[in-house]
Amino acid sequence: MKLRKAVVTAASPAESHLPLQTLVDPEGMSRPALEILLDDLFAAGLEEAAVVICPGTRDAYLRAAGPHGERLTLIEQAEPRGYGHAVWMARNFTADDPFVLLVGDHLFQSRRETSCVAQLLAVAATHTGCVSGVQPTHESQLHLYGTIGGRRVPASPSIIEVANMVEKPTPTLAEQELFVSGLRAGNYYCFFGIHALTPAVMERLDRQVAALSEGETLGLTPTLAELARSEKYLAVEIDGQRFNIGERYGLLRAQLSLALAGPHRDEILTMLIETTANSRA
Repeated sequence: MKLRKAVVTAASPAESHLPLQTLVDPEGMSRPALEILLDDLFAAGLEEAAVVICPGTRDAYLRAAGPHGERLTLIEQAEPRGYGHAVWMARNFTADDPFVLLVGDHLFQSRRETSCVAQLLAVAATHTGCVSGVQPTHESQLHLYGTIGGRRVPASPSIIEVANMVEKPTPTLAEQELFVSGLRAGNYYCFFGIHALTPAVMERLDRQVAALSEGETLGLTPTLAELARSEKYLAVEIDGQRFNIGERYGLLRAQLSLALAGPHRDEILTMLIETTANSRA
């Protein structure tokens, strides 16, 4: 599957400010989180991106995109109606093409020379169906993520053929229905925040949005679970870290990771040691 488009969701009124936050990149330059995220997308070979935003934030997002503004389509979601509905808002942009989906309140740091997005695209290039990035996650964090179950592909143990997925399961449900061999006890594969999705996702969302009653919201994981039951759906363990910049200290963790990934690592470590030594207990 060849992908050239990306969709980034950032329409939640409570979280729409997060992609606009400024961080210092590995080279020591101050840049918005959105620009850093778009850097990853376009460096991985994608050609254009759409960001689903809430009304009134268009100008701020164009500024935050920096040099990527000309490759960006901004789509306003008039009211928050769930993650699935936000993705559906980009249906005219994606048209009949597959697309990469990311959440705008996450940043990603690879442990390899290839980015997290590039790792996902490498698997998607060999497969005609959907592919989701996943990461081993302790059961104490299951309430935050969609979680998958399935079996490893024998020739590629980092790739899982998905049999089931549940949004924010309880540890009991995960133990019963979301098993993947080879993980430590109490750990499960949860969504990393990056997906490669086929046009079939938009087709299903179309039908589901049409059936929504007033005030009802639509998630995405049930739609993906439906696809996993009808066609071959893969997940790949991403060798990297995800940083939810909306959670407590999430922005700080992302900032430290970016700083330590650059050429000034020793300087940053020295600063951290000095700050720790001089901080009040």
